[in-house]
Amino acid sequence: MQFGLTVPTVVDRLIQQALLQVLQPIFEPGFSESSYGFRPGRNAWQAVQAARDHVRSGRGWVVDLDLAKFFDRVNHDLLMARVAREVGDRRVLGLIRRFLEAGLMRDGLVQPRREGTPQGGPLSPLLSNVMLNDLDRELERRGHAFARYADDANVYLGSRAAAEHAFEAIERYLESELRLQINRDKSAVARASTRDFLGYGLIGREKARLKVAAASLARLRRRVKHVLRETRGASVAAAIEALNPLLRGWASYFRCAQVKDVWQELDGWLRRKLRSRLWRQCKRPYSRAKTLMKRGLTKERAWRSATNGRGAWWNAGASHMNAAFPKSFFDRMGLVSLVDTYRRFQSQS
Repeated sequence: MQFGLTVPTVVDRLIQQALLQVLQPIFEPGFSESSYGFRPGRNAWQAVQAARDHVRSGRGWVVDLDLAKFFDRVNHDLLMARVAREVGDRRVLGLIRRFLEAGLMRDGLVQPRREGTPQGGPLSPLLSNVMLNDLDRELERRGHAFARYADDANVYLGSRAAAEHAFEAIERYLESELRLQINRDKSAVARASTRDFLGYGLIGREKARLKVAAASLARLRRRVKHVLRETRGASVAAAIEALNPLLRGWASYFRCAQVKDVWQELDGWLRRKLRSRLWRQCKRPYSRAKTLMKRGLTKERAWRSATNGRGAWWNAGASHMNAAFPKSFFDRMGLVSLVDTYRRFQSQS
């Protein structure tokens, strides 16, 4: 096995994939039902739905755990001891050890790796589950309801006192048994409705509903703005072509959200951003008025709108641009509608 960058070579990846195919069936039966990350037939949607169900069952307080630099701090000896519980072949164990200790390229120099699991290889996700399976079993032994996706774990309890007690106990266990640390700045004991999990948030308790978390909304807006900056000077059709993969992926991931108002708001915001581009592309009042008339506005209204002296963003939200470039215009242009996509997902579920 070659030593080098975190991204494995083709040969390394092939070897790791072969190991994964052999090892996953060995370890998979021993993993917790509350573990959802990097496992066959399991996904983030199941994790957030499990979290919602825990809150609905009366566990309105959450211990939101963030493991400090988990992938960088995994102790090799502890991990290999857990692998050796199920794998007796010394050649396989030696191969995994060499993978863990593969050097890391920094500033052109190879540095030895003394702890942590290299990210980017096919075997790393399985090894992370092997390492954290002991945490899962400890939580089960204590009778806790929880959902874990890779190193992102939320534990749900019925009261603040119980949650604070669990937080301290879990922290002691992680430090003493797994030599892992909790990031105190990002971890918290709080009402479940105030914390995000895998990009989702919750509204309510007894009838808890999944929503898109505010941070996820802000992240999408930033990415949309980035795409529009990258396509500055291009046509609206080109901008739409660049946006659509992002919108499809986002809508697919958040299909479990049960609060749809935000989807309507985002759709309106996206169309306004594109109307703003259309306004800017017409450099002079004459060309703006001509375009508005072509789009069905009367001559008087088109000229009044084209000469109002307002900026592009104001005009993009005004009635004349909405009338000239309604949703149907962008539908014909092929722009992905988040609301329509959401409704289609709901009808299929």
